[in-house]
Amino acid sequence: MKLYMTPGSCSTAIHIILEELEEIFEAHIVNLPAGDQFKPDYLAINPKANIPALMRPDGAVLTEVPAIAYWLGRARGRGKLWPKDVENETRALEMMTFVAGSIHGHGFARIFATGNFCPDSSLHESVKAQGRLLVEKTFSIVNKALEDKSWIAGDYSVADAVLFYVEFWADKTEIDLPPNVLRHYRAMLERPAVSRVLREEGYRPETLGQRAEI
Repeated sequence: MKLYMTPGSCSTAIHIILEELEEIFEAHIVNLPAGDQFKPDYLAINPKANIPALMRPDGAVLTEVPAIAYWLGRARGRGKLWPKDVENETRALEMMTFVAGSIHGHGFARIFATGNFCPDSSLHESVKAQGRLLVEKTFSIVNKALEDKSWIAGDYSVADAVLFYVEFWADKTEIDLPPNVLRHYRAMLERPAVSRVLREEGYRPETLGQRAEI
């Protein structure tokens, strides 16, 4: 398999899942600031011009974090990273969709891609502030979902790796995590596969997760 990724991005979730499954794959870096996603060679792989993209052994390409995570969870590693019952399957899908669509798509997107929401640069700080408020609001919902739970869907699953990438972004942008979410984030940082991925992507896991509970 081939993973088209950008270090420290949403593709980190897929990188973690591949490591947890002990898959053999090639990592191909897509330099987003340089515009690699718009180059013809990459558009031939992923016409959406985003990351991640996963080329499977048969040459077929999957895009979108929740879809890639779902396929890896169900089809690889004998399903060990996918929930075993309908209720937990549903909760895993619910969380992955919420992370990608709301926490990332509405919250962090306003922080990282402000110009896409408002071309007037004089209003960018206001848009970023709105993004931070949205992130905080959505994490409060996740916090409630994690009450009395170590992992999103019973046992550890691909949904936890997907949640991790926005927890990581919150840490890097100094957005405080509510207690249950912070506990989940710190538990993820303790996983060997997560530590390996972070180091491979240029981060020092021992410096993360140090912010106090709110």
